[in-house]
Amino acid sequence: MPSLKKIDSLYEKLHDKFPQVGKAASFLTGTGVLTANSMGVGLPIWTLGAAKMLTGSKHADKALIAITKYWINSNNAVIDHVLPHKDWRISLPDDLSEDKQYLLISNHQSWVDTSIVQYISQDRLPLTRFFTKFNLIYIPVIGQAFYFLDFPMIKRFSPKAMAKNSDLKKQNLIEAKRACRQLKNKPFALLNYLEGTRFTSEKHDQQNSPYQHLLKPRAGGLSLAINALGDQLDSILDITIVYPDGTPDYDDLWKGNIRRLGVDVTRLKIPDALFAAIMDGGYDRDEATKKMMFDWLEDIWQQKDARITKMLNEFE
Repeated sequence: MPSLKKIDSLYEKLHDKFPQVGKAASFLTGTGVLTANSMGVGLPIWTLGAAKMLTGSKHADKALIAITKYWINSNNAVIDHVLPHKDWRISLPDDLSEDKQYLLISNHQSWVDTSIVQYISQDRLPLTRFFTKFNLIYIPVIGQAFYFLDFPMIKRFSPKAMAKNSDLKKQNLIEAKRACRQLKNKPFALLNYLEGTRFTSEKHDQQNSPYQHLLKPRAGGLSLAINALGDQLDSILDITIVYPDGTPDYDDLWKGNIRRLGVDVTRLKIPDALFAAIMDGGYDRDEATKKMMFDWLEDIWQQKDARITKMLNEFE
């Protein structure tokens, strides 16, 4: 479209001739669109969410998802047209579908990661959901949207609290499985950052991680999701994200500072014996199943570590 090309050209010229002005213009446009969209969808989300909770209406649920996709796609349009000079190399399988059911795993470095996953998912994957803390429900609009859209919301207890009351851990597992099962019978992409936290050099050293670019993976969340949803899964997808110019802060995305980015998405095949054991509840009670799970993840993580090195070298 000619008008979009003019917008692209305008921001390119600003970034080239007046870099600080260009960054400020991109940032104000990006955050302005985010804020306006969030305010604009707030009331419809509340109204449709209440209707869904009170009546169980599938029409309300579909409308909620459509509104959320509009919000995400608007943000993605800003990325496409307001952030110039992007060398973003993205590789995905050709046969992904918005009508299927996927578990996603990914390395985790920055708050930007989730926005990148949403960007690459547009018109390729269902709405991406992820495990989130229950207390986020109190954040206006966004927190309630998580709840209405069936994001698995988990109450987190301190190790000290769980040591005093062993039932808290069991309650958390039951609630997490219940939240996952709400996604059954609808398309979904459920994202799990297996490292459990963002990668930093300090955390890497504290863990004595055997990987160059990764923290040690955690198996509990993925095994729980497989147990709750495995009989309906179409695929498990492994997402690898690299930032050749260093880990960005969230505002770097909207300032146009992320010039170079690599994303690779591959399918994973879980061994049949491991899948059967997890579906039978073995991960929660059987050390042999846990060992199989960690052995499988260790192999995936070794391959991912090598893939990150390769992807970074390709930018040199």
